[in-house]
Amino acid sequence: MITRTFEYKDLAQQQWLDEYENHRKILVQIFCGNGKETLQESSAFIKKKLPHSIIIGTTTDGEINNTHILTHSTIISVSVFTKTEITSASVDGIDCFQNGVDLAKKLVKPDTKLLILFTDGSTSNGEAFLKGIESVDNQVMVCGGMAGDNGQFTQTYICENETMLEHGAVGVALNSDKLSVYNSYKFDWSPIGIEHTIDEIRANRVYKISGMPAVDFYEKYLGGEVAKALPKTGIEFPLIMDKNGFKVARAVIAKHDDGSMSFAGNLNVGDKVRLGFGNAELIIQQSFDNSYQAPCKNMQSYFVYSCMARRRYMPSLINIEMEPFVKNAPTAGFFSYAEFYHHDGHNELLNQTFTVIGLCESDCIECAAIENKAKDSSLEKDDYAITVGALAHLIAQSADDYEQQKKRLEEEQHYSQSLLKSQDLFIKYAVHETNTPLSIIMGNIELYEVEHGKNPYLCNIEAAMKNVCTIYDDLSYLLINKTIEYPKHTIDLVDYVRSRVEFFNIVAKKANVSFIFTSQEEEFLIYFNESQLQRIIDNNLTNAIKYTKENEPIYIVIVHDKSTCKVIFKSKSSEIENPNKIFEQFYRESSQQEGFGLGLNLVKEICNNEDVAFQLSSTKEETSFTYEFKEAYL
Repeated sequence: MITRTFEYKDLAQQQWLDEYENHRKILVQIFCGNGKETLQESSAFIKKKLPHSIIIGTTTDGEINNTHILTHSTIISVSVFTKTEITSASVDGIDCFQNGVDLAKKLVKPDTKLLILFTDGSTSNGEAFLKGIESVDNQVMVCGGMAGDNGQFTQTYICENETMLEHGAVGVALNSDKLSVYNSYKFDWSPIGIEHTIDEIRANRVYKISGMPAVDFYEKYLGGEVAKALPKTGIEFPLIMDKNGFKVARAVIAKHDDGSMSFAGNLNVGDKVRLGFGNAELIIQQSFDNSYQAPCKNMQSYFVYSCMARRRYMPSLINIEMEPFVKNAPTAGFFSYAEFYHHDGHNELLNQTFTVIGLCESDCIECAAIENKAKDSSLEKDDYAITVGALAHLIAQSADDYEQQKKRLEEEQHYSQSLLKSQDLFIKYAVHETNTPLSIIMGNIELYEVEHGKNPYLCNIEAAMKNVCTIYDDLSYLLINKTIEYPKHTIDLVDYVRSRVEFFNIVAKKANVSFIFTSQEEEFLIYFNESQLQRIIDNNLTNAIKYTKENEPIYIVIVHDKSTCKVIFKSKSSEIENPNKIFEQFYRESSQQEGFGLGLNLVKEICNNEDVAFQLSSTKEETSFTYEFKEAYL
């Protein structure tokens, strides 16, 4: 096998094509950065010079001619085989998966070692295409990529021999028992920031990411200038996710008027993705270390299909990636909008990657790593490389620190949730088990008073028990109010407030205060849930008992005003110092008083949910709480 490359405009180098006129096993790849006309012209020229050749070509976002990285040029790669049969085919259907199926059926044979495939880069779903190939044969190795158009993202072109295509795919099959094929890839793009979720997608068109339109997502995290220049700028900042054991990227190939964006491959609803950045430190370090290890130093040709983002991100250093291969064999390829790769029975669509295929027809293959000469290389890291590498290291280290912190927080959160769950369960059981002894105590107090009359000691117990019952009712409500729906019915507000005043009368007497209840109306009907109404009335009564000055009355006044009715609780007490905090959870004006500081917060929540207006007024002379209920319409 022999591979030679030349630039199409270099007429002097074209003369050696005459040497291969009588050969029958010739593969020509055309990597064209000059557009449709040049691709068509060059394919016709090659076919005329080498009529027995098999030709596939593509427009590009940069061309590779050994260590020379070019743009807006056309590179011709001619490979002459001696022990390998070559066949080609093309498809131009709309269904990308079916295109893969049809192309594979045309090309794959029992001895097929490699498929070199090019698709259009404007509209094709590269992943669906590769899965179509895989459905026919998941063992044959694939390589190649999606066509480019110098970052314009308007129209790309591919060709098979002299057949030009705007859409679809072209490919060649290398069929041989003697051909050895080696493939590898290099990613070097690192995820950064928090995970995001794909919310809405159809095929490869993403509509929403973490609740935001796709374009707005890019604008939020990368800024308005990047969002405005999409998809051109988005190719450098792909979405990265884990798939089939390694990280893959999905780069933007189109922006739509509705704020959605098309990506080079598929994503799924629920996929966890993170934005990625080119880790220059990895790119530089691995390039200078010549870290690529081919299994054979006798490889005869290398074809490289690399992402356009790599060339644009590190234009002054990207040719260094080619050095380990060029030292060993002729190397040619192009910069694509997505790369095709085969790994462990799967065809993968990659972005941001450097993919390479090595070919050898030798009978005897010496399996040894490419001899590394990196330490003797005259190349040295310049100041720019060092600076970019340092910045990339800073970003990568910060991202790693963030990941470690995130893991610790997740572990702590899991532990905290476990504690809260146990605590919640304990409180539920405790509250449930408290109800029975409370009922027994209250029942026995009433039975004793019926048989023996009032007893001062039991009166004290009864007063304390009524306070405990109120706390029990509050806790019960807090535990279940989010899980059940409270039914409403018609309640006589006047009669209900009077009954609760009577219930707490003995508690008031033990605190050396008294109730004075007045109402303008004999009856006022509201439509309310009784349990929630009890929380409002009971908490205000018990708070009034706690904070009213000794030997002072507590006034409970009901005032009727048209279709509303106000319930007012007022008494002489110390002025409330922080009226804005009094309804907050766990807040108490005085630590000397019993309670959890939950009651008024509970009252506020019920009032807000049930549209009950409430007002607090506190001076040195008097404190009052007012609640306004709406009349029920029967």
